[in-house]
Amino acid sequence: MTRNFTQVLHSPGDGFNKPFLTCSLSDEARGPAAGHVHPGKHRRIQADTGNGSAAGIHIEEDIMKLKKLTGTIAAAAMVMGMLAGCGASDTAAADTTTTTEAAAADTAAAADTTATTEAAAADTTTADTAAEAVTGEVTAAGSSALLPLAQAAADKFMDANPDCSVTVNGGGSGEGLKQVADGAIDIGDSDVFAEEKLDASVAAGLVDHEVCVITMAPVVNADLGVDNLTTDQLIDIFTGKVTNWKEVGGPDEEILLVTRPSSSGTRALFKNWALNGEEEASNEALETDDSGTLLQTVEQNKGAIGYVALSYLVDDSSVKTVAIDGVEPTLENTYNGTYKVWGYEHMYTNGEGSEAAQAFINYMMSDEFGDSIEAMGYGVSSKMSDEAVKAHETK
Repeated sequence: MTRNFTQVLHSPGDGFNKPFLTCSLSDEARGPAAGHVHPGKHRRIQADTGNGSAAGIHIEEDIMKLKKLTGTIAAAAMVMGMLAGCGASDTAAADTTTTTEAAAADTAAAADTTATTEAAAADTTTADTAAEAVTGEVTAAGSSALLPLAQAAADKFMDANPDCSVTVNGGGSGEGLKQVADGAIDIGDSDVFAEEKLDASVAAGLVDHEVCVITMAPVVNADLGVDNLTTDQLIDIFTGKVTNWKEVGGPDEEILLVTRPSSSGTRALFKNWALNGEEEASNEALETDDSGTLLQTVEQNKGAIGYVALSYLVDDSSVKTVAIDGVEPTLENTYNGTYKVWGYEHMYTNGEGSEAAQAFINYMMSDEFGDSIEAMGYGVSSKMSDEAVKAHETK
């Protein structure tokens, strides 16, 4: 027996008043109690298209099995989702841990590399310093003009090389050249070329090192009132032709010459470039090759005149420099060639000299010590103009 129940589905185009589909269930499918469907029984569904004919569509399915299967699938899906979530979290955590550990390892490796590099650099520096350290003794003597610079260089050199002793004395260029030629000292300091003081055969065995430029300046008492002399006036004063300052435009004051011994390189340089080769008169009573003593004598005697290296006049106002032919004795004028009374300072060794002596000379000529040269009133050889150099070569 078939009891029909009708589920009416309205066709969208029929104004909601005509059934679109009807379904009927048989009693066998519904069971003894009206409206109850047997568990485990099959349902037969008839579809009525509304024109009285059944489509005969039968769908057989086990309702309970479907429910159980659906529940099982849902539970399985839930468990799998949870497991997937846990797995993803574990994987992410593992990845994070691995990444962190890798980063830490990289950082540690970088730190180790940096430490190793710095240690290697420190070792290299220490090794280089040890390799460059100079030991032994160096003795030098001669030019009083070069003495202040040589002493300053010796102090700095020994600071950097505490196992090396450097002793520097004056005595004059001639004496310094003689001692180095005899082997009594390591370095002979001179204001002039060795050939001007020694026999050519002796000078040939010495090696010249031009370390800087020296400028010589005439100096007078600060109260004299004379600040310029022509070359001819200067020659007349130092050769003794003129004995009173009034003869050259100064006050009525007797001229007092403070001269240098014949062994002096400063005297030889001044003779060549200030006096045009004329021999200066000798005043044995006031003759000295000590520039400090000379300056003190000029300061204390109003009519006195002498000459010293520009290096002795840095920050010294006790005496007054004298221009020659209107040109002041300055480093700038020496470099550009307008001031003529200058020369090279030489350090001579007998042959190549000792390693310690060579190291000291190299230090004096280095860029490291270069700033001290001008600060102390000496000239840098590389700054000499072509005009200045050519003028000295042709005379």
